[in-house]
Amino acid sequence: MTDSARSNIPTFDGEEILAGIRRWVEIETPSHDGVAVNKLVDVVQSDLTRIGAQTLRTPGRDGFGDILEARAPWGDENEPGILIVGHLDTVHPIGALATTHVFRREGDTVYGPGIYDMKAGSYLACYALQHFVREGRRTTLPVRILYVPEEEVGSPTSRAAIEAAARKSKYVLVMEPARDGGKCVTARKGWGRFDMTITGRASHAGSRPQDGRSALRELARQILDLEAMSDPAVGISIVVGMAQGGSAPNVVPALATATIDLRVPPGIDADAVVQRVLQRPAFDPDCRVEVTGGINRPAYAKNEGITALFEHAKGCAAEIGFVLEDTPLTGGVSDGNFPAALGIPTLDGLGADGRGAHALDEQISFASLVPRAQLLVRMLETLR
Repeated sequence: MTDSARSNIPTFDGEEILAGIRRWVEIETPSHDGVAVNKLVDVVQSDLTRIGAQTLRTPGRDGFGDILEARAPWGDENEPGILIVGHLDTVHPIGALATTHVFRREGDTVYGPGIYDMKAGSYLACYALQHFVREGRRTTLPVRILYVPEEEVGSPTSRAAIEAAARKSKYVLVMEPARDGGKCVTARKGWGRFDMTITGRASHAGSRPQDGRSALRELARQILDLEAMSDPAVGISIVVGMAQGGSAPNVVPALATATIDLRVPPGIDADAVVQRVLQRPAFDPDCRVEVTGGINRPAYAKNEGITALFEHAKGCAAEIGFVLEDTPLTGGVSDGNFPAALGIPTLDGLGADGRGAHALDEQISFASLVPRAQLLVRMLETLR
């Protein structure tokens, strides 16, 4: 790296970054608890207002928290710029911080509920904006940050806000966690979610089993048929994640339900697969099968614009002193699926490195915090 390139790399304090992340992590924010999520939204809004950002807060609905948008204190709000996306909710229930996910640091590893997915990355966006304010500098393009309250359950109330903000942007940077040792994400499968209800006919399991029509038996056959649609060779997966039914041990079950998870890679006709899931003929003509749902997140394909954005990020990482790679197509989804499907160059997985998303050992690498902050800042100041 040349001396001139080295002089452009900001110096950060990893301990200061971690202290900020800890403040956010120690406010527990399960997706379905809008009141809890809004306690963190209050803190984030205060942090952003303090550095001069203009904030717009949209009240939550359906029990979810508020959507928070912040605009850097410079730039023309009508000029297409850089949108940074993060979420403030986690999958962990209230009380995890005191029991299963106690915040602690063991060498380079830092544990906490939602610290990897994705409070560390969300905080880095705020920290990067703060860096420019501290330095008295501004980016060439205007910068906005959008924090959503319910990404972990599919962003049902914030999708429209994400897409509207993306349409006004030249680039979208998503602060989801890094993968597999620091890789970013340039492609994701699409995600579909469905509910199946099967209605049969109840009867006495001992004296008149022949009069009944078992909804559970029908469901078992439907599950086998659905999961047989999975095609690992092309990347399609269908998983029935939850199933239940029946009313008593001695009753032929008249009702059964299940949830269906569908992942479809870019380039596959998702509508055709969806129709096969929705239009389920019953194996037993005396049972009724009803399926509702559809694609929640469209596929995120690595196109020319995304490739160019990744190459730009790769160059910034090289200046800092590390090699940035991207992952192969991943089945996990994020809010990055929405802008990418709109054709906006989108780079995902720019958050902290670590592992254990949604798991008991969720963790980040302390050593990744400064390089990831430097990467984000360098991208913000060099994107045109």
